Amino acid sequence: MMNERREAIVRLVNNQGSATITQLKDAFPEVSEMTIRNDIKALDAEHRLVRIYGGVRSIETAVGADGLIDLRRSRNVAAKGAIARKAAGLIAANTHVYLDSGSTVAALAASLPDVQLQVFTCGIYNVLELGKYSYIKTIVPGGALNRFNMCLHGSRAVREVSRMHFDQVFIGASGYSPDSGFTCGSDEEAELKRVAIARADTRIMLLDSSKVDRTSTFTFCDISDLDVIVTEGDLPDELKMRCEKAGVRIL
Repeated sequence: MMNERREAIVRLVNNQGSATITQLKDAFPEVSEMTIRNDIKALDAEHRLVRIYGGVRSIETAVGADGLIDLRRSRNVAAKGAIARKAAGLIAANTHVYLDSGSTVAALAASLPDVQLQVFTCGIYNVLELGKYSYIKTIVPGGALNRFNMCLHGSRAVREVSRMHFDQVFIGASGYSPDSGFTCGSDEEAELKRVAIARADTRIMLLDSSKVDRTSTFTFCDISDLDVIVTEGDLPDELKMRCEKAGVRIL
């Protein structure tokens, strides 16, 4: 009975995007408010829903269309590896590089040349990969931890990154569409991406082709804000034409 009720709560919240405690009490009148709260706590611990003040949100609504980074890392592994190898070839020794958070950028962090290099990142999985190198110096700006994306973000991260300068920035996205540009699922993440892009000489987007024609909630840049797009496959003609017009290289 308990497992069936929790499954029903997940379905309800995923369908609506969010639900208040009152709404859940109305939907499940046979149990107490305390039981509902215990269900929410358990589902949050299992990363199936996200507790918020007064209720609960779906994972997709809370952290974007890609969901938990642990799940994303297991998707399109070959594509991410191909993108990472191409992108690593763009990095030169004795430069300053910013790595965005996200599963594709984490694949790049695992593929870097072990040369004299300063790498800045707010991505926790990037930090774990960068710790394996002998010559790369890793610098982590401060911020609050997003436990779903496993990155540091918020006003402190934005403030610190805005004081830095990078030779290159490598950015990931949850999706791209002609109408929305490049998007992600968190407004705080989007703001950090914008600042990092603004502080770099060369702006490089790592774009898994499965993200094309997908849209998340928050737009953080468009093609005109980039210098290079690195992908593993063929891109739509519309996107190629926009890149050519904006002078953006596709690798």
